[in-house]
Amino acid sequence: MMKILSQRAALLKPSATLAISAKEKELRSQGVDVVGFGAGEPDFPTPAWIREAAKKSLDRGETFYTPVGGSLDLKKAVCRRFVEDYGLEYQPGEIVVSCGAKHSLYNIFQATIDQGDEVLVFAPYWVSYPEMIALSGGSPIIVPTREEDGFVPDPAVVESLITSRTTAMLLNSPSNPSGVSYPQDVLVKLAELADKHDLLVISDEIYDKLLYDNHSFTPFATLPGAKNRTVTVNGVSKTYAMTGLRIGYLACPRPELVKAATDIQSQSTSNPSNPAQAAAVEALNGPQDGVLQMRDIFERRRNLMMDEIAKIPGLRATRPDGAFYVFLNISQFVGKGGIADSTGFAQYLLDRYAVAAVPGGPFGSEDHIRLSFATSEECILKGMDRIRKACAELG
Repeated sequence: MMKILSQRAALLKPSATLAISAKEKELRSQGVDVVGFGAGEPDFPTPAWIREAAKKSLDRGETFYTPVGGSLDLKKAVCRRFVEDYGLEYQPGEIVVSCGAKHSLYNIFQATIDQGDEVLVFAPYWVSYPEMIALSGGSPIIVPTREEDGFVPDPAVVESLITSRTTAMLLNSPSNPSGVSYPQDVLVKLAELADKHDLLVISDEIYDKLLYDNHSFTPFATLPGAKNRTVTVNGVSKTYAMTGLRIGYLACPRPELVKAATDIQSQSTSNPSNPAQAAAVEALNGPQDGVLQMRDIFERRRNLMMDEIAKIPGLRATRPDGAFYVFLNISQFVGKGGIADSTGFAQYLLDRYAVAAVPGGPFGSEDHIRLSFATSEECILKGMDRIRKACAELG
């Protein structure tokens, strides 16, 4: 029989979040009144002046290639944001712009991981991390965290999992799916561990501007001695509601890594969309008031969702510090009504109550589902009422 699929392709799992979004859209097309809590993107329109920048780029005829790693204007805009927001200095030659932060991560893994290398990943984790690491030939080593500790990692547990094959540590704070923002003292200890064991740190900071309760954000690269071993990943998708424009970037002072990531991109996608880069320049260089307004709205929605969860017996959730997700503990209902795991609970909500949520299994926990509050307050109230009725039916 003809061999078609590689082993890595055969073992690859589809994205659970994208699968839920596709099912939600399918039901909507059939006229079903679905309440969608699966979204991993802001529900606000991209600001008009950012859209206008893309239009002007098209009108100028900017429909051709840019440099593989992004235009100089965009790299300068990225550097400007780092300096103005965090006092963190990078040069344009230390930036690689890609087709979204996910693409930046993929390039990093391809550039840094050899067969058998181990990468520390903190649970609960974004669904794509283990898959991308495995696709690169590496082994994701899951670092457990405890819900009673707010999903904050214990540095002692982290160090116990470091072996001679460990090459990197992957962080995501604020986190998808838990919304946890790691405290400064924990970040300092993780930086010390990385230095002690000579580890690369990949810091996914895509939710840096979505922090609540007056929390301040600490970029990992600003910690003592951390910058030279840190690859920072970010983008415009979440901060400026530009998910579909696919612009992300990495920042790293190591020229060999920057060159490798650029070369890998040159042999896969080449440059990101030219007009999308023009829009990103305007987003980063323009007024940032809209970011604060969006954050305030998300904070109100988070408060509303947490208040509604508190009214439902059997459910609980750690209050998220940032991002726009609640990692809802549904363990009291696993085993009831034929529900075997988080996928079964999510399917039950979708089939019987038209509520779309993402099962927690692909994030590392069968005791949870992920709810996104990137939706209106009306939808939050409607959806949480349906979840209350679903839980009451299960008993």
